[in-house]
Amino acid sequence: MDFRHLLSIHSVVLLLLHLSVVTCLVVPRQTTDDDDDLTKASQDILDLNALDELIRSAGITTKQLGFNYGSPLAGGPSYPTGLLGLARIATDLLSLQLDIAPQLVNVALDDTAAALAVGEYDGLETLEDYTKLYDGQWENSMPSGSFDGVLTNYTDDLFFSMERLANSPYAVRRLEPGVDSLAFQLDESLATNLTNLTLQELFDAGRLFYADYRDQKDLQPTARYSAACDAYFYMHPDSEDFLPLAIRTNSGGNLIYTPADDSEDWTLAKIMYNVCDIWFAQWDHLARTHETSHIAYMAAIRTQSEEHPVMAILNRLMFEVFAIQPLAAVVLFPVAGAVDQLFAYTGPEAQKYTTNLYANGGSGRFQANYFKQDLKARGLLDASFGPALKDFPFYEDASAINSAIADFMASFVDSYYDSDDQVAGDNELQNWADEANGPASVLDFPSEISSKGTLTEILTHFAHLASISHHTVNTNELLRVSTTLPMHPDALHAPVPVEKGVENAADYLPPLDKAILQNTIGGLFARPDLVNVSSPSPQSPPNLSPTPFPANSSANLPISFSSQTDRTITNMFADDNMLARMNEQTRQAASEFRSAMQAQSAKVSGRTFDADGLSQGMPFIWRALDPERAPYSLTT
Repeated sequence: MDFRHLLSIHSVVLLLLHLSVVTCLVVPRQTTDDDDDLTKASQDILDLNALDELIRSAGITTKQLGFNYGSPLAGGPSYPTGLLGLARIATDLLSLQLDIAPQLVNVALDDTAAALAVGEYDGLETLEDYTKLYDGQWENSMPSGSFDGVLTNYTDDLFFSMERLANSPYAVRRLEPGVDSLAFQLDESLATNLTNLTLQELFDAGRLFYADYRDQKDLQPTARYSAACDAYFYMHPDSEDFLPLAIRTNSGGNLIYTPADDSEDWTLAKIMYNVCDIWFAQWDHLARTHETSHIAYMAAIRTQSEEHPVMAILNRLMFEVFAIQPLAAVVLFPVAGAVDQLFAYTGPEAQKYTTNLYANGGSGRFQANYFKQDLKARGLLDASFGPALKDFPFYEDASAINSAIADFMASFVDSYYDSDDQVAGDNELQNWADEANGPASVLDFPSEISSKGTLTEILTHFAHLASISHHTVNTNELLRVSTTLPMHPDALHAPVPVEKGVENAADYLPPLDKAILQNTIGGLFARPDLVNVSSPSPQSPPNLSPTPFPANSSANLPISFSSQTDRTITNMFADDNMLARMNEQTRQAASEFRSAMQAQSAKVSGRTFDADGLSQGMPFIWRALDPERAPYSLTT
């Protein structure tokens, strides 16, 4: 990484006090008693008087001169540079440093307590011993609530398989007959004994699913180990349960494991798969959410006036978005950084892997990764060649939020544009599309924004990436499920077996110091204090004040880690400064969104196990997308 670039970022903080000379060009103008709806309908977007047009044009020109495309700081697409670009990075970094300070205290307390409790772990000799790492521990770092099945049902095959449809839903896909082929074969009698059908029959019936991590086979290793698994999952023809069928290691002895194997071998196989899965999930999330959104946002910054209501929405959603790559460059990816300390592959390799996922692996595609479009493309939703999934926890929770976001965005767009022609006639929107497909090189961004539907989809996807997609696999989810031991180590601590017959799967798990470090890193990403209590009403009067470029109304609010924080999904649009610039229809839509999210939160937080010991068809309770606890923004 370029330390000179980081130094310039921090030094530019000193310039923030002097940016008031351009504030009039780049921040929203103030509301007045005679201006209830600052940018009323489409007339104030499209039919500008000469002075307004001059001011807006000057503001955009100022941003284009000072907010530029620089080299990637930690892989992926371009990153901001220029006076205003560096100022924005510095602003986001300062905000995030304040943001993370309380959690650093929480994690430090928990890390110390975990180390002092070493006598309670019985030497970490068995899988069960690893569950003792959480007995009365990590309570400061964890969001409220228990582990609900995570520490008791972890060897259940349904637990393992349903994670692919809940907390790690981006790798698995349904194999389509006539289009796909079988990656490896299973003995017919073995498959029939397990599933009542042969592998081919499962495939032909659209009941066979696949995940592939063979691209991890030749990565630069650390002193730890990993397989490069691919695996089959299937829908049972009788119960319709989604279950694991076979895991191939593609390393060591290139063994194929199934539930028919000895329990220790099969448990180890699931652990080996999870090691591959956490590597993919975390670098995919960096490419899919952070990098995809930040480059599309950069294109918007350079082409839209801060007076544009779309810009106000984006500023809200992209809170602290430019802080993550400097931290990744300093904390995660360097030699001897967090990745080198925990994973099977090096930090520089993680950066390369992320960049490849973004550029070539599909993670950086904008339109193709729209919520339902992605699920349909992978045969997980509305598949014409196989039965519907009996339970799909990710879709169940994500769709409730996504549909509410889409409703808000549709109402917002409708309130400013009377027709598709008015959208097509908005030069700033068309310039955004041209910039995204030109200098910004955003992957798969719409070539033009010519309809209300297209604009609604773009804005909905921004919000989806910042909230649903990110917090499904990161934030509170890491310490609660996705990196919880014994089943989710970041790496193996013994070589991949060359033959079956393992006596104790725990021999492959991390020693105490690495286990505590894994929980410490997971805890740093959690945000247990972001709860929605006593948030201001969306209709409250505004208290606007000029801020440095670019205007970010969220940054005007005092950063608080008390019960007064309004950083949750429920409050995604409950920003008085932003809404003061909007019209009444948008303010009402924001209120309706908040009510819908409160109802969804009550449903998620109130989940219990049913008579079969399941929740959403799983032997653990999943609450990652509780709108009253998950943040509305993606940078943690």
